[in-house]
Amino acid sequence: MTTENKSGLSSDETIFHYSQSGNTITGKYKGGSILEGMIIGKQTQDSKIELLYQCLTTAGELKAGESKGLISETENGKLKLEFDWNWLNGNLSGGKSEYIEIK
Repeated sequence: MTTENKSGLSSDETIFHYSQSGNTITGKYKGGSILEGMIIGKQTQDSKIELLYQCLTTAGELKAGESKGLISETENGKLKLEFDWNWLNGNLSGGKSEYIEIK
């Protein structure tokens, strides 16, 4: 679940599904203003990851971006992801985002 993302498209309506095999990370996401999204990335250190992402918005826009993130665990044992990210097309802006596991 998205808990912070001031300049991005994902919201508390966006659900992410991540998988990891070795150091390879894949994922899909949708909800809110995102019709469909896909992620590919890698774990670079124990708690650090790098991702590329792309999506189609409900307004028909194609967006692509990159992020570097930190994985941690909350006090109640849920995974927390914190990212610095930027768009690779459009206005090339960026920001910070934070996500919490909801399983």
